[in-house]
Amino acid sequence: MAGVDIKPDFQGKVRDLYDLGDKLLFVASDRISAFDYILPDEIPAKGEVLTRLSCFWFEFLEDVCGNHMISADVADLPEQFKPYADYLKGRFMLVKKAEMFPAECIVRGYLTGSGWKEYKFLGTVGSMELPMFMKQSQKFLHPLLTPSTKAEVGEHDVNISFKDFCELLGDKDAREIRDYSLKIYEKASEYAAGRGIIIADTKFEFGRVDGQIILADEVLTPDSSRFWPADLYEVGKDQPSFDKQYVRDWLSANWDKQGEPPHLPQEVIEKTTEKYIQAYEKITGRKF
Repeated sequence: MAGVDIKPDFQGKVRDLYDLGDKLLFVASDRISAFDYILPDEIPAKGEVLTRLSCFWFEFLEDVCGNHMISADVADLPEQFKPYADYLKGRFMLVKKAEMFPAECIVRGYLTGSGWKEYKFLGTVGSMELPMFMKQSQKFLHPLLTPSTKAEVGEHDVNISFKDFCELLGDKDAREIRDYSLKIYEKASEYAAGRGIIIADTKFEFGRVDGQIILADEVLTPDSSRFWPADLYEVGKDQPSFDKQYVRDWLSANWDKQGEPPHLPQEVIEKTTEKYIQAYEKITGRKF
């Protein structure tokens, strides 16, 4: 990663992970991915937004579900990383080493994204039948859990039914994780609504530490969620958003998704940074 000359033990689409024995160092880069590709351009400040927002939510949601967070204080950085403290400040987390479950939990409160595409063709979302004549961006009567497999970098996640989810994780763990996912979404959505933001959908990941299921990875960030401004919400169309949908829309209009993705125009890069920072400030009430 730019800024740190120590080779990570694992590199995801956005995060670099360093194995510290009994714990992990998570570092959020400014890389951005879309359509399962890592794009050639970075989004300035993005890694800091993801980390600071995750820290906010981990603390806010602790009474619903435990999490892997230990510290984001530079004073707690291991000695070998202290020379990089200026770069790492605001973009790293020391976390518990968890045994991760091999699935992602997508909670959908509104009919949008891939759920809207599936519904138009099949009348279902995540293989669940829905009422006829629903409109794009319409709110569901109750939020839906639509799990997916966790693909390797460059591969596609695959949506699975709740039955397959239970077979993959075991019935008891799958039901516990489903209940946590829905409770987390409910509490976060209620809070965000008070800040003028609709959480249309989001993705959670869970692990196990000392026999307990905990919330891990990132949580309720513009990378893992769709945030809509509540004052502009209108059923029946695409919504403006504080997330990487702006990048997805530009790519969809300018790239056929064949070969390597193109460079983003400077205007798109700057606008995306602006949207990420807006999301952080609106949700937390803090200046970035």
